[in-house]
Amino acid sequence: MKVAKPDSWPTSPEAAAALQDLLRPQVIAANPRPPDFRTVAGLDSAYDDDGNVVAAVVVLDATTLETVEVATAQGHTDFPYVPGLLAFRELPTTLDALENLTVTPDLLICDSQGLAHPRRFGFACHIGLLTGIPTLGVAKNVWGDYEEPGRERGSSSVLTIDGDPVGRALRTRTDVKPVFVSIGHLIDLETACAQVLSLTPEFRQPETTRRADRMCRDLLRDIAATGTA
Repeated sequence: MKVAKPDSWPTSPEAAAALQDLLRPQVIAANPRPPDFRTVAGLDSAYDDDGNVVAAVVVLDATTLETVEVATAQGHTDFPYVPGLLAFRELPTTLDALENLTVTPDLLICDSQGLAHPRRFGFACHIGLLTGIPTLGVAKNVWGDYEEPGRERGSSSVLTIDGDPVGRALRTRTDVKPVFVSIGHLIDLETACAQVLSLTPEFRQPETTRRADRMCRDLLRDIAATGTA
């Protein structure tokens, strides 16, 4: 698939934060057209202490959850580990993996934050702008404040940062810790939560995330075993 790669990436935390502030107003928190997600893709990435980065994209049939296609990429990063700026360690390699796809998914599911981010511009927002594809973030951990949702699957509560609503704490399994859903781009929160529930028939995390995460772990294991990136 085609991806609008930038000519260069910020090399300092200050420049990266400034870019997030610059791009944030471009995020569209709405469905431009009625949702018709026939294929959904999970994006995940991981890195080791040597700066090796791996990324995986797993495309699923939205109805059957069968795997349609997978793509991976490996890279290296020198960008420092800074909370709120982790996207800049992962984005270049993730874009390489997306370019390796032969299909273009209808929806991207990121193992990261979208608007639920200190500058309201997490990884899911950034990748959504670069691809022009509806994108949402499903995070295991939370920025901000929320009240515990009801114990039943499908229960949710508002997630806020500095009093502003930025997403939802969503219970995908009864009596299991919620996940934290926020929009990335070209989708509204109701639609995003509905999609997350449809992708969690058995586990807390969406099937997209689970499969992409497994691939990333395998890739990093291979790098550690061979000593090469």
